[in-house]
Amino acid sequence: MFTVSIDPILLHLGPFALSWYGLAIATGILVGGWLTTREAQRRGLAAERVWDAMTWIVVGGLVGARLLFVLDRWPFFAANPAEILAVQNGGISIMGAILGGGLAGGLFLWRHGLPIRRFFDAAAPGLVLGQAIGRFGCLVTGDTVGKATDGSWGIIYTNPGARVPQLGVAYQPSFMYEQIWDVLIFILLWSLRGRVKTDGYLFALYLGLYAAGKFTITFTRIDPVWLWGLQQSHFVAIGLGLVAAAWAWASSRRIQERVPQLRRA
Repeated sequence: MFTVSIDPILLHLGPFALSWYGLAIATGILVGGWLTTREAQRRGLAAERVWDAMTWIVVGGLVGARLLFVLDRWPFFAANPAEILAVQNGGISIMGAILGGGLAGGLFLWRHGLPIRRFFDAAAPGLVLGQAIGRFGCLVTGDTVGKATDGSWGIIYTNPGARVPQLGVAYQPSFMYEQIWDVLIFILLWSLRGRVKTDGYLFALYLGLYAAGKFTITFTRIDPVWLWGLQQSHFVAIGLGLVAAAWAWASSRRIQERVPQLRRA
């Protein structure tokens, strides 16, 4: 049993408030961006182009992350529209960040003729490590806890600023389950980054593993049910899994198409 009594707001500077949540997300972005740049350069991509792409990915990721979170809780935000932009209070969807950042980054790379699959392979380890770091913010805010437990296992929040259904109740740390899964994925991807030679496979592996873990862990969550007893995250996880399979298939087809060309040459 673990009790969290920390105020989600780390520091007040006049009208500006720095939250633990924002600090964790910013740290995750910086570490993930640094690691992606290092890997992209190792794979032969120019550093300045990598940072340009990272800017698009971060902006697209933040927009997508907040948008998917707001859509999942639309009745609340429809009644409280001022809260839509109050990201400092917590509330983003990691899968929304993947979708938004992936689309924005892919568009940038495509428009500038850069190797999309190679870049996304370079980004995969840093991306999942950044996700794991960002989950530390959830530990303080409590906005992604799971179902209530009998008290033998879980996290209890006592600070009035925590975003839990009820203070003093033990909840499953769903964010911690996902954090552990992210770290395991990172370890696997980091160990394989020099062995997987086909562009696209490493990112497909990341996406597939993350989707499988997210689908399973979501059963411990208390988010709104959409259909068939499943939450929004279940359906997005299924979508990401299909994208991972299609990405791997397209990458293998690309290799198969190149082989005859090499033979003719």
